[in-house]
Amino acid sequence: MKLTDVYGTMVFDERAMAERLSSTALEAWRRCVKEGVTLEIDAAEEIAEAMKQWAIERGATHYTHWFQPMTGATAEKHDSFLDTDKTGRFTTKFSGKELVRGEPDASSFPSGGLRSTFEARGYTAWDPTSFAFVKDGSLYIPTIFCSYSGSGARQEDAASPLDGGGQQAGGQGAEAVRGHGDEAGHRAVRTGAGILPYR
Repeated sequence: MKLTDVYGTMVFDERAMAERLSSTALEAWRRCVKEGVTLEIDAAEEIAEAMKQWAIERGATHYTHWFQPMTGATAEKHDSFLDTDKTGRFTTKFSGKELVRGEPDASSFPSGGLRSTFEARGYTAWDPTSFAFVKDGSLYIPTIFCSYSGSGARQEDAASPLDGGGQQAGGQGAEAVRGHGDEAGHRAVRTGAGILPYR
């Protein structure tokens, strides 16, 4: 077996999406990533179903909204794909709503114990610019953590401040591009660390 045959096979990347999604859903995801538009619910549902089936084929039984608190470790809350229907029969489920947003209990994060659990509540939001992957029987969905009010959670999530800065830089970048005669009317410029160019 060659390394090139297995490298990246546990990543739900654009190639895997192209194999499993309709052209409409794939294009909606691309617009979300490139232009920063909100992903339509129909596309989110299709992506979630495709992602779930892909992950189960690779041995996943659970999924987690995965993020990086500023503690030097990662944070994750695992939920099962397994559920029961109205008759008590087992089935699998994973909806578009479950893909795009999670609700971890933030009271266990740094300084969370200083306030009541309901005050520590926060949400995770799927980062569609980062690919999901399967590891140790779970589908890892890269997310950012936001406080209950929707703001970045300061110490709790390293990506939130970066995302906010990226959004600011993206808006200013689009303005600069328009100032140099951009005819396409770009609304944003995608910022990054220069690791992987987006096609």
